[in-house]
Amino acid sequence: MEIELTLEQRGRSQLLTFGYTRMVNAGYVGRDQDEVRRHIDELAKKGIPGPKTTPALYPVIARNLVTDAEIEVYGQKTCGEVEYVLLIEDEHTIYVGLGSDHSDRHLEETDIPRCKQICPNVLSKTVWPLAEVEDHWDDLEIQSKVIKDGQEVLYQKGPLELILDPKALMKFVWSKVPGLLNETIIFSGTLGTLTGGFVYGERFTAQLVDSKLDRRLELAYDIRPLDYMTVE
Repeated sequence: MEIELTLEQRGRSQLLTFGYTRMVNAGYVGRDQDEVRRHIDELAKKGIPGPKTTPALYPVIARNLVTDAEIEVYGQKTCGEVEYVLLIEDEHTIYVGLGSDHSDRHLEETDIPRCKQICPNVLSKTVWPLAEVEDHWDDLEIQSKVIKDGQEVLYQKGPLELILDPKALMKFVWSKVPGLLNETIIFSGTLGTLTGGFVYGERFTAQLVDSKLDRRLELAYDIRPLDYMTVE
């Protein structure tokens, strides 16, 4: 499979056609285990059991990757979460994007792996070379907002020093997926919410901010439930 993206490199932009064969979503990736436990407790309040061990890793149908400005979902209890994304061409060529592992929280209560398949993984249309941000990785910041009933809610915010860095993340994925990670897309896992729980809105936006190089990746999409049918 291939996806058309824009590569922003050394202040210049060019078309990037990225080929990939598999995609995985990591979870519970906090460097601070107290933060990980807070996130697990947050999910438990919603009836979602935590994993036996952390971090966790889930395979995702590769065709579920989109860069669309609008997604369709089944039901009203779905929401996104901001993550960094690694696009691994080979061990020498790796790109960083911004993503959202949009999830069906109702299904997540009973089957997390299946939950990862029913909604798309949304990816920013622009990516950076990993090499350009490695030396100041921990200073990068991600944040997300949800538009609910027309009101903007700050949903997540924090520096990437709070979660596994790319080397640690790839090492973890390699421990679960033996062999080369060529043509693999990895969604990193996320931070806890600032709201203390999920917010089900009609629009999700996110940013990955690189203050050192004065730039940012952005992601935004509308959420459209399949509610056009009359239910008997």
